Amino acid sequence: MSGSAAPDPLNKMAPNVLVIDVLDEEAGLADVEDLQGRTFQLPAEWLPGACDGAAYQVRVQGGQVTFVPDADGARLLRERSKQTLLDFSDELEDGPESGDA
Repeated sequence: MSGSAAPDPLNKMAPNVLVIDVLDEEAGLADVEDLQGRTFQLPAEWLPGACDGAAYQVRVQGGQVTFVPDADGARLLRERSKQTLLDFSDELEDGPESGDA
């Protein structure tokens, strides 16, 4: 593997976490986001105790996927989002100067 990027400690702590962004009770669907910022739509009945902001660890074993409530998952996603914004801000500050020469 090339590059000098440091390992992401959040991914080591909880690589498979989903957080419910929006729960559509009429349709029975939950819009969820993972730690990588990807969004998915899942049947709410798959998520125990589904409600807005609830977080779940995703566990895959023997071809079976289970969603386990995770009290810390929403905090991890917020931390990940904050770090992404800080990294982006740092990239802008480190970019080429646009002032006069």
